Amino acid sequence: MHPSISVLALTAVNAEFLEVSKSMVFDFYVIALKRNFNLNLKYGQHRYDFDEGVLYFMAPGQVFGMGQDAAGDSNEVKGWMLLIHPDFLWHTSLAKGIKRYDYFDYSVNEALFLSDKEEATIVSILQNIRQEYQANMDQFSQHIIINHVEALLNYADRFYHRQFLTRKIANHQVLERLDDLLKEAFSSTKLLSSGVPTVQQIADQLHLSRNYLSTLLTIATGRNTQQHIQDKLIAVARERISTTTLSVSEIAYELGFEHPQSFSRIFKVKTGMSPLAFRESFRQ
Repeated sequence: MHPSISVLALTAVNAEFLEVSKSMVFDFYVIALKRNFNLNLKYGQHRYDFDEGVLYFMAPGQVFGMGQDAAGDSNEVKGWMLLIHPDFLWHTSLAKGIKRYDYFDYSVNEALFLSDKEEATIVSILQNIRQEYQANMDQFSQHIIINHVEALLNYADRFYHRQFLTRKIANHQVLERLDDLLKEAFSSTKLLSSGVPTVQQIADQLHLSRNYLSTLLTIATGRNTQQHIQDKLIAVARERISTTTLSVSEIAYELGFEHPQSFSRIFKVKTGMSPLAFRESFRQ
């Protein structure tokens, strides 16, 4: 077994690893493919149940645990787990590049569900990685393994994109809930007391991680969460500028801005006009 990278068959994992309520903080990257997994997965303080093949990702420092399900079934756990210590990535393209894969920051309930064909692709790559590090390591080994890991991550990108596209009903429900949240957040009384909502606040209210939400929105609409918030902000600003006699400063304060100049700058970037020029266009 290599000290910095390992591929484990879950059938060979010691039963103590599946001890009820056991929690762990890993100091390495984890890519786990699980099938026939009738245990509750715990991510932080949340529990999620899976009974089909899923692929999920964890970055170093995240809390993870497993416990027996309520029925106490003892079906054999199947699947694979790839463990990569950050040290293994030093001086490679993934040393910084791994941060661009947003799904390492997804919650377990946002895991990737694989088709049989997709699962076979992932398993093949994992077996290639294991075969490479179990052979006599030479000056080419790390580069070859990194290429395999990058291929796995790129396939995961593709499969996640497919998952977002095929779950149109669920995505549409998220968009409806997002629209309702933004309508409530941009009511005048709400803005005065709470200000413009942040991406994290919106994600928390939708019970999604911020990265997952932004990816979902970008694939579904072409715009991420921050852009949706700004679009709603500008829509409300347009309405108030064109239908009220409030000054630009008064509107800026109502929209949660401490400094009217910041509001005017964002408005011009989004509309191509200053707030005053936009108002004047209705008087011509």
